[in-house]
Amino acid sequence: MLYPLIALLFGLFLLIWSADRFVEASAATVRHFGMPPLVIGMVVIGFGTSAPEMVVSAISSLEGNPGIALGNAYGSNISNIALILGITALMIPVRVHSRVLRRELPILIGVTALAAWQVWDGEITRADAVVLMILFAGLMGWSVWQGYTQDEDPFSEDIDEMVDESKLSLKQSLIRLVLGLLVLIASSRLLVWGAVDLALMLGIHEMVIGLTVVAIGTSLPELASTLAAVKKGEHDMALGNIIGSNLFNTLAVVGIAGMIHPMTVEPEVFSRDMLVMAGLTVILFVMGFSQKGIGKGRVNRFEGGLLIASFLAYTIYLVVTTLPIHVIG
Repeated sequence: MLYPLIALLFGLFLLIWSADRFVEASAATVRHFGMPPLVIGMVVIGFGTSAPEMVVSAISSLEGNPGIALGNAYGSNISNIALILGITALMIPVRVHSRVLRRELPILIGVTALAAWQVWDGEITRADAVVLMILFAGLMGWSVWQGYTQDEDPFSEDIDEMVDESKLSLKQSLIRLVLGLLVLIASSRLLVWGAVDLALMLGIHEMVIGLTVVAIGTSLPELASTLAAVKKGEHDMALGNIIGSNLFNTLAVVGIAGMIHPMTVEPEVFSRDMLVMAGLTVILFVMGFSQKGIGKGRVNRFEGGLLIASFLAYTIYLVVTTLPIHVIG
């Protein structure tokens, strides 16, 4: 058990390191080509922070472990809202000003409803995956159009500030981009190997590992970028990281994994994990739009505490109800 555990932890460490370099280099690279800040935030950074989930899920499906792929995607969505937003709001209440993010929240609700409908029948077929990828392509097209036509928005201002802080030349950006991607792929392979072997040794379903250890690990880049954004007062960027990542996870991560290897979905994935993910998404929607009218939405410390409590309750329930008796004992 020692070697898979070391592989899992070392893979997570390299994954976090490479994801940070990949996101920074991606944003700096496209800025050199004159891409608007809103496009950088909605497309490039959204893609970059979800790159760990995409690579891990793709490798998992290629190697015949779709449970880790699906658990990684849905577990990351749960972690993003309940754990990452919860920790962030507990430190500093997060306000929502951006009109763009307010338009993305209803889209996230619709995408989550589609995901629930797809797992309802116990499988995600290649046809389901194609639908997800078509929607993902449409969302990316809409995001790019928004970026080029949208007037000034608090979210774009946050992105502009963040990118301006980077002093990387185009050559430095490209080198970091390639290096970050290569390490990202290698660390994801190491992570998947450790996770699969650990699941086999413990006698638990690989999806449980995907929902917990792998999901939390691949969500850590979002935690780092969200905390950094809030500390600088860039609240819309912080929430944009979470909304964008969840959209990418639900559409692209599951879509790519499903196209590689159709997935059989256990009934409890819908009755347990999907309902938790959908419930948290609705809560995020309410938090973003409530609190005394348009422009006043925020996630306060009390709500942050409730989100963290819900994450701990879900994780404890998941572990207690899925671990074999000999492991618990």
